[in-house]
Amino acid sequence: MNLITSSLVLVCCGDRPQIERLQASAAAPLAAALGLRPAPALGDDPRDLDGVHHGLAPLPVDPGQILAAGDHWAQALGSWRQSCLLLLTAEQTGGGLPAAATALLLQWQVPLVGLVQWGAPWQTELRRRDGLPWLGWLDAADSDAGLAAAAALRWRQLQG
Repeated sequence: MNLITSSLVLVCCGDRPQIERLQASAAAPLAAALGLRPAPALGDDPRDLDGVHHGLAPLPVDPGQILAAGDHWAQALGSWRQSCLLLLTAEQTGGGLPAAATALLLQWQVPLVGLVQWGAPWQTELRRRDGLPWLGWLDAADSDAGLAAAAALRWRQLQG
């Protein structure tokens, strides 16, 4: 798969205002680093996943958010087999949140391309030790040229 012609949902953790601020800062630079175009944010209905085509579409709520039907976004993402990218701030990487969010997505069989850290400092040794599929990091001032290559490699691994 060529990431340039694919669609990814950008998922983040936290409350809606926190997620919307993070995505407002990071979605465009991240899309550019991956060779994707920014796509409109998803709405509050999982059926919006049917309209995600060729771009990086932010999900403005936590993937663990409970939906009106009683299921949650992670379950909907897995049901739609929608490839996702998990974006975390540097502050969120210090505890168990990256592992918990990854486990939630994998439990519902969401095709998780990988995790990206927004902002410095990047702690290479800690990221290697946690065993999660980190692709790298970037911020508004610096784009990681290796991010697209890491994402493409991870996608090939997911495919088979």
